[in-house]
Parts: sequence; C-alpha cells; structure tokens
Amino acid sequence: MSQKYKYQLIILGDPGSVADEITKLFFSSVEDLKMPPDSFEVITRSDFSQAYSGNQPGFVVYFGNKQGHHKDLSEIDSLISEGAIILPVFYDSFKLEIPKSLKNQNGLKYDDSQKQKIVNLALESYGKLRSSRKVFISYKRNESTSVAIQLYEALEKSNFDVFLDTHSIKQGEPFQEELWHRMSDSDVIVILNTPGFLDSEWCKEEIAEANAKQIGVIQLIWPGHKMEDTNEVCIPYQLRASDFEDGIFQDKDHSRLQEYIVRGISSGVESLRARNLASRQDSLITEFLIAANKAGKSLQLQPERIITEDLGSNRRRLFVPSVGVPQSMDCNQSEEIKKEIADYEVDQIHLIYDDLRIRDKWLKHLDWLNQYLEIKTIKKQEFDLWLKQN
Repeated sequence: MSQKYKYQLIILGDPGSVADEITKLFFSSVEDLKMPPDSFEVITRSDFSQAYSGNQPGFVVYFGNKQGHHKDLSEIDSLISEGAIILPVFYDSFKLEIPKSLKNQNGLKYDDSQKQKIVNLALESYGKLRSSRKVFISYKRNESTSVAIQLYEALEKSNFDVFLDTHSIKQGEPFQEELWHRMSDSDVIVILNTPGFLDSEWCKEEIAEANAKQIGVIQLIWPGHKMEDTNEVCIPYQLRASDFEDGIFQDKDHSRLQEYIVRGISSGVESLRARNLASRQDSLITEFLIAANKAGKSLQLQPERIITEDLGSNRRRLFVPSVGVPQSMDCNQSEEIKKEIADYEVDQIHLIYDDLRIRDKWLKHLDWLNQYLEIKTIKKQEFDLWLKQN
C-alpha cells in the first residue's frame, strides 16, 4: 500500500545538538511503533527550502535563542500562513527567546527529559500515536496516598489525563465499572508498590487486569520491598529512602518523592506509552488475523499497521486497530487515511478494538454510532461472527 504523503518533522530556530538527538529518538519511536521509516523525514533549516513540501503533513519544532537572536523568521511566517502546527521550545524565557509571530502558541520549556515529549507530540499530530494521554495510578490508600496525589498533580501538569480513584470518579457512578473502564483506556499504569500493596484484593485485581489488557507498567518499588510480577512491558524504579523528601517513605499522608524522581517518572511514562500502545496494537492485529484465517479470508497487514482486504475491481476495505476505548475522533482520523492511499479505492473502513472491561453504556453508544457514521467499529468478542457474516 503506497501513500501520497510523507510525514515531515521540521526543526527550526536554534536547537544546537538537540536536533540530532531528537532525530535519533524520533526514528527510534517510529521503529517502536513498527511504522516504515521511509514514511517520515526530518527537515532542518539547512535543507528546508529544498525538502519542505506544503501539501504534506508536518509538525514544526521551533527552538528559541537564549540571547533573543531569532532565526528562520521568513520560514516561520510561511508555515504560519499555511496553518502548520508549530511548537515553540524555550530554555529560560519564552518572551525573550521566541519571536513575536509565535507569541500566541503554547510553548514548552526545554530540558533533556522533554525530548520524548516533543517526539510524541509530533507523532500524535500525524495520528500515529493517539492524542489522548492517559495514565492510571494504582496504589494502596493507607500506605501511599500522599505520593499518589503528588504524581497525579505532576503528570497532569505534563498534559496527561490521570486516573486516581479519589479524584476521577464522579459521585453516583458505579465505582468498579468505571475503574476498569478507565484502566482499559490507559496508556500506562503507575503502580506504587508499597509493602502491603498486594494485601489489598483491589490492588491484586488491578495487576491482573493490567496483564489481561497488556497495559505497560511503571512500578515504583518502596525501599526494602521487591518488584511484583506484571506483564513484559514494565519499567521498575527501585526507590531508596533518599529518593523521598527528608527520607520519609512510610507516612501515607506526608511522604513525598524528590523532584528528580518525579521528573524521571514523567519521562518514563512518555517513553513507555509508544512501545506499549504498539504492543497492544500488535496483539489486536494478531487476534483479528487469526479470526480472519478461520473464516477463510485472505487479509494483508500493511507496513502502516493497517489490515486490508481485496474486494476486487481495485477496491478494498480497511481494518484499523484502535487501542483503548474508541472515540468519535478515532473515526475521523481513520477517515483521513483515505487521503493518504494512492493505489486503490477504499470501499469501507472499520475500527477493530478490544471491548474487555469497557462499560456497557459506552459499547451501546458505539453500536448506536455504527448506525450513522461511515466508519464502523467491530468488537474483539465479535471478530469471529463478523468475519463469517461479512
């Protein structure tokens, strides 16, 4: 399946050596997502005039200058006029380092921990990494409440949608249903593994659910405690007493992590989410292809991680794997795929998804949308039946 477009990552301004580091990390993330690297290109100020194409999707990162000596102003003006997405990055002072033409843009203060976030924002803008950024915090209330709240606040500041049971479930909602639903839609689970964590049946069940849904885990292991088994996508942080403010780690209401640990966790979440989403997507694709084979269908997995079925007369239908809880935005993004495909007519597009633990009211909503939207959804539970009937 060939595409009309390449995805352009454009790095302008004064990035210094950071441009090479971001380029390397960008293509590493493309590899994690199992996307063909030749579908992407990185354009810098030295080759902008020759390489940039205004009719191809692009994401611009503009690095400010600490002395206020702004570069590439004509290129920025041209990109603004074309409606390009531009991320201004500054080191100390947004007002000094970023040109006036970008003053209305939401900027990002740079440090080394932000490189992965810049890459992820680019991939999100292309629709290759889902733009919802969801984290689930699993903890035992009578051992780590203060740290859980600390991480909740820090991750929200890093633009994550964070689930914390005491903050995220409305009064009147069925608690356990909503908890499993939100976990199903999370990119990463942060486990606060305190000594009594597994004494709680709820905490045990949350680990089991993480395994069942193959959700990536960051496990913070309290001093003197050991790592608990989770799925294969797990980053452990063995904490020491010195990683806590004033060495206090056994006070549920007053323990707080040192700021450098919190920054490391935020960076770890950014790094893990792309790999984990790709792993979950792989599992979904595999199960759909197995069901198709049982139904006697011949489907092809394309390099772009889209499944195609030849319907004859130069027509095909597409099956797009959707990780988490499908939204109407996912349908819109799938519709955009039509614009990228050059070789044949797209007859139908379907989103395939894992419906395990998604709330019934949302499943009914998706079934209702199937009556009205061109893009249809197919539940994992119904793969076999749907493929036999269609």
